[in-house]
Amino acid sequence: MITYVNGDATAPQGDGKKVIVHCCNDLGAWGAGFVLAISRRWKAPEQYYKALIRSTESSERLGIVQYCTVANKLVVANLIGQHGVGRDESGLPPIRYDAIRKGLKDINTYCIVHDATMHAPKFGSDLAGGDWNIIEQIIKEEITVPVTIYNFVK
Repeated sequence: MITYVNGDATAPQGDGKKVIVHCCNDLGAWGAGFVLAISRRWKAPEQYYKALIRSTESSERLGIVQYCTVANKLVVANLIGQHGVGRDESGLPPIRYDAIRKGLKDINTYCIVHDATMHAPKFGSDLAGGDWNIIEQIIKEEITVPVTIYNFVK
């Protein structure tokens, strides 16, 4: 079940443990999009991400999820779901739906084990160039816990 709300995904609504999911690239570039909002609130998710990039081979990164506890009952999940940044030489966007699916399977298991709900912006559909309808379908197929998607309103 997916619920859409207006609000800030870095301040998720509701009770209980929450996992904030967002999409990262496999290059180590952290400086545009939703990650800026994350970094304004917490430093650790970026630090975890940079450490992952330094410690893994680039061919092994897609689909990896890092879990970074940022507050009591609040975790940020860095899902490596895009290859590079910007369109490639063939004009393809960096989103990798198979990596999104792999990561969401992991996130679903994490949420079940930790009795958590999933919260996110429309990850993968802005700078990563993905089609939100496809990502939403993958969420419906892979996530069995409650999901809240945030439409940011200034």
